[in-house]
Amino acid sequence: MNKSLSASYLAFIYVILYLPILVLIVFSFNNSMFSGLWHGATLKWYRELFHDSGLQVIAIHSLIISFLASTVATFIGLLGAVALFKYQFFGKKLLNGVVFIMIVIPDLVLGIAFLILFHALNISLGFWTLLLAHITFCIPFVVVTILSRITGTDKNLFEAAKDLGANDFIVFSKIIVPMLIPGIVAAWLLSFTLSFDDVVISTFVSGPDFQILPLYIFSQVKLGVTPELNALCSVILLLTVVMALIAQMVLKKK
Repeated sequence: MNKSLSASYLAFIYVILYLPILVLIVFSFNNSMFSGLWHGATLKWYRELFHDSGLQVIAIHSLIISFLASTVATFIGLLGAVALFKYQFFGKKLLNGVVFIMIVIPDLVLGIAFLILFHALNISLGFWTLLLAHITFCIPFVVVTILSRITGTDKNLFEAAKDLGANDFIVFSKIIVPMLIPGIVAAWLLSFTLSFDDVVISTFVSGPDFQILPLYIFSQVKLGVTPELNALCSVILLLTVVMALIAQMVLKKK
């Protein structure tokens, strides 16, 4: 009896979580302009999607922002994680706390904060403000991901390398980085996914001359959900799931 109830409850949770996604994917093949009416299956919305030059430009914008943001954030976050693990310095606990606070702060608050900052510095909204904001909110996730990988490592390993004549750069490049490769890759993939999917913060820091996919989708939804939009969301969903799965598999490697 208990097992049956547990199975039913679990099935109910899965339906709540995945039914909306399943409906979106199914109706992306709908041979009708109206999402609520099923008129047979077709691939024409995917064909139109990949022949839309304007949409391709927007997609390239998203890929550029996500790639640069995740790469820079991973580099900075790696240095930060190693510093928090390896060294003792004034303000270490404060910095560690700030990292975790940045993760739990609502995106709405961060978006408004970035907007106020850029206006105060008289920086025009566009590519650079979007990139800086994405780098900033990705860094804490990188730090936490890499810290979870390096925690538990014997610090005597680094001291032994120094005793053998290795300087800090050699220790970092030849011992720490190779040891953290799975965590670094996972952090980069996670940052890429977070950046590629972001809507709230991007709404506040993007300019009219540089549009990205999440904002394009958000603007199109206001006009009504179309099968082409469902197809676009399905492609993004597939990309996001693949990136997230790769990140999980890499992170679990020993």
